[in-house]
Amino acid sequence: MRLRTKLLGAAALVAAAIPVAIAALPSAQAAGPSLLPFNVTNTTGRGDSVYLYVLGTNLSTGKLGYVSANGTFTQWSAGTNPPMPAPDVSIPGPVNGASKTIQLPKNLSGRVYMSLGEKLKFFLTPDGLVQPAPWAAGDPNHDILFDWSEFTYNDSGLWLNSSQVDMFAVPHAVSVTGSNGTTSTTGALKANGRQNVIDQIKAQAGWGNTVVTRGDGTVLRVLSPGKAADAGLFSATYLDPYIANAWNAYTTKTLTVVPFTDQPNVKYFGRTSGTVMNFTNGSGQQVASFQRPSTSNVWGCDGALGAPNDQVVGPIARTLCAALHRSTLGTIDTQPGGTAADFYKSALTNHYSRLIHANMADGKAYGFAFDDVQNQESLVHDGDPRSAGITLSPFTGGSNPPPTTTQPPTGGGTTQPPTGGGTTQPPANPGNVKAIASNWNGKCIDVPNWNFNDGQFLIVWNCTGGTNQKWTFVNGTLRTDNNKCMDVAWGSTANGANIQIATCSGNAAQQFVLSAAGDLVNPQANKCVDIKDWNPANDARLQLWDCGGTANQKWHTV
Repeated sequence: MRLRTKLLGAAALVAAAIPVAIAALPSAQAAGPSLLPFNVTNTTGRGDSVYLYVLGTNLSTGKLGYVSANGTFTQWSAGTNPPMPAPDVSIPGPVNGASKTIQLPKNLSGRVYMSLGEKLKFFLTPDGLVQPAPWAAGDPNHDILFDWSEFTYNDSGLWLNSSQVDMFAVPHAVSVTGSNGTTSTTGALKANGRQNVIDQIKAQAGWGNTVVTRGDGTVLRVLSPGKAADAGLFSATYLDPYIANAWNAYTTKTLTVVPFTDQPNVKYFGRTSGTVMNFTNGSGQQVASFQRPSTSNVWGCDGALGAPNDQVVGPIARTLCAALHRSTLGTIDTQPGGTAADFYKSALTNHYSRLIHANMADGKAYGFAFDDVQNQESLVHDGDPRSAGITLSPFTGGSNPPPTTTQPPTGGGTTQPPTGGGTTQPPANPGNVKAIASNWNGKCIDVPNWNFNDGQFLIVWNCTGGTNQKWTFVNGTLRTDNNKCMDVAWGSTANGANIQIATCSGNAAQQFVLSAAGDLVNPQANKCVDIKDWNPANDARLQLWDCGGTANQKWHTV
C-alpha cells in the first residue's frame, strides 16, 4: 500500500497530498549516510535552464521546510493571509548533457521538484506552503514546465518514486545504488515515450483537452482525468456507465476480495443490493458497505471509496478502486485479480494510466493513488543506499533505458548502467515487515488480543508471528498492520508513561528510532521503551523510561 501524507497544508490551492512509499522496519544498525549524494542528470535534449527544489518534512522534528544543495534543512518561516511569496529556495540544475549532485539529508520525506526554463512560484500561509497546482484556476505555475518525484529517507533506507498521480509532464527515471553496488532504476520511458503518450491521449475520444499546451506550442503536461475533470477539461461522469455495470454485476454473483498477499486465507465476499455493495467475512458477518461510487470517487479513490487506516474497510476500498481504474471489476471476480495484460480492457477505462504504463520501459508507473496494488508502481528502494538520483529523459527520440537492476562487476569499483541490452530484474521489495523482540527474554512487542483501538496498551508476549506482532517504520513511526502507530500516551515525556497504539498522525509522540545499540528511543523525550518492572511474564506492559542500557530496554528485529 502506498501512503499519502501532506507535505505542507494551505487552503484550496495546495497541491495534492504527497504519496510516500511504506518504509520498512530498520535493523539495529542505521543504514545509509547522513547525507546521501543525489545526482540529477539532464538528457532532455532541451536548452532550458533547470531549477531544483528539495522540500519536505524533517522526520526527527516534524518541521516542514526546504533543503539546500549541501543538504542543510531550513524550516519555513510563518506565512500570511493572503499567502505571501516564499523565498527563492531553488538550486541551479544541470544543463543538457550534464549532472548536478545535491545532498539529501536523512530523516526527510517529501518531493524533489524539477522546473525547466522558469523558477516555480511557492507561497506561504500561516498553515504552511502552497505548492504548485497548475490544474487549479489562476495558479501562477500554469505556464511552467515542471514535475516532481517523491521520497522518504530514514534509517530504513531510501524510497524514491516518480509520480503521475496528478499529471504527466517531464519524463524522468529514478534510481538508487546500494552499498553492494547494485543499482535499481524505474520510471524510464520507451523511445519517444513522452510524445507517444501525448499523441495517444489526444486520439482518445473526449480526452484531448487533458493535454495542456503553452502559447509557444510546448506541451506542458497531460492532466490525470480527476484533475482535468476538476478543471472542467474532461467529463465529470465519464466512468459512470462502466461503474454502474461493474457494480450491478454483483447482484447475481459474488465478488471475493483477498486484500493481503501474505494472508491468502483472509477473504471478504461482496454482493450488491440496490446501489450498495455489502461485504461479509468468512463467518457471514457483515464487515463493510460501499455506496456505488461516482466517477470522481474513482479518480480520487475517495468519497464512497475512502480507505480508512484499518484492517478491513481500507484494504477492501483500495482493492475496489484499483479494479475500477483498471476496468477489471465486474469481469474478474477475485480481486486483486488478473495481471497487467488484463488491465484497461474496457472502452471506458483510465486511458491516462493505461497509456503511461504502456510507454514505460518496465511497465511501472503511479497512474493513480492505489496503483501499487499488485505492484504496478514506479518505486525503487534500498535499505542501505549510497547514492540516488533522477535522470531527466529525452523529450523526443532516445532509446530504451538500461535494465531495472544492474549488478556490480566482480572487480569492484563504481557501477555504471550498461548502455543497452542486459537482463531486467524486478525492483527491490520494500515489504520488510518484522517483529520486535526483547534481547532480555525473547518476547515480542504485541497488540493484545488484536485489539487495534486507540489507547490499547502494548505488551510483550511469546513471539507467534501473528499480525498483532508485526511492525514497519513509516516516516519515522512504527505502524501496525492496520495502520495504528506506536505512541507515547498523551505525548508524555515522563518516566512511566504508557506505550500504546493510536491512529497514526506522525506527531512527536509517535516517533521511534531503533538505535545501533538496540535502544528503542522516542526522540521527543529522549527516553527508551522499557519492559515495566522487569516483568518476565507474558502481558508485561511497556513504558517510557530513562535510557539506562539495561537488558529490559534492549530490542532487535526478528
